[in-house]
Amino acid sequence: MSLSEEEIERYARHIVLRGVGGPGQQKLKAARVLVVGAGGLGSPLIQYLAAAGVGEIGIVDDDTVSLSNLQRQVLHGTEDIGRAKVASARDAITRINPNVRVAAYAWRLTEDNARRIIQNYDIVADGSDNFETRYLVSDACFHERKPLVVGAVGEFDASLTTLRPFETGADGKPNPTYRCLFPVAPAAGAIPACAEAGVLGALTGVVGSMMALEVVREIVGFGEGLVGRLLLIDTNAMRFETMSYGWDAENPLSGSVAATTP
Repeated sequence: MSLSEEEIERYARHIVLRGVGGPGQQKLKAARVLVVGAGGLGSPLIQYLAAAGVGEIGIVDDDTVSLSNLQRQVLHGTEDIGRAKVASARDAITRINPNVRVAAYAWRLTEDNARRIIQNYDIVADGSDNFETRYLVSDACFHERKPLVVGAVGEFDASLTTLRPFETGADGKPNPTYRCLFPVAPAAGAIPACAEAGVLGALTGVVGSMMALEVVREIVGFGEGLVGRLLLIDTNAMRFETMSYGWDAENPLSGSVAATTP
């Protein structure tokens, strides 16, 4: 997919970057990325994907912008209060980079529509704020054989990983699923919601930007990604650590007793 003269100038710092270059920028232009959530994580994620020149960005979010969102959801402004987040996000993308196509889904993901939406994209980035959606998205990506970047934030901590469980690792075993990392969701109420516990606004910016970096890396193909590795961020101690995790033979998707058909 060729680049116009305007795009060559727009993406000049990518094109001269070793590991990306013209071929990498063409891959970005050809890519279709689905972002789940246009909130705290989705805001910087969407902005950097648009600025990077991803060809099409799909956005799934059934919420509207509220005043309490604006402390961290920098994709939206005061004038967007009351608007659908996907509509506000679409306008922001157009303002950042009119070359990017946008598909807005003002829906809640369900078992009935998740796979139907995900199958149309090359890679998915999940910035949702609950385990129910994360399991739903990760299961759908497994069945549709789509790479998935997952970010999550707490009050002062966060995590990030990439999933490609439909492929085999260097050890000959399947790559881990999200259910290998978190076999069982926390009990209801065990983890307080953002509205109850709060969240550091700038932390969502850091993690959302790192999600965009991981998506771009997955598309272009440079460096070592986070498959089988969980990046842990502790802002109280300003510490970044990486924990390795592997395939669990008991997981219901690709485990030893998993069904052979979805």
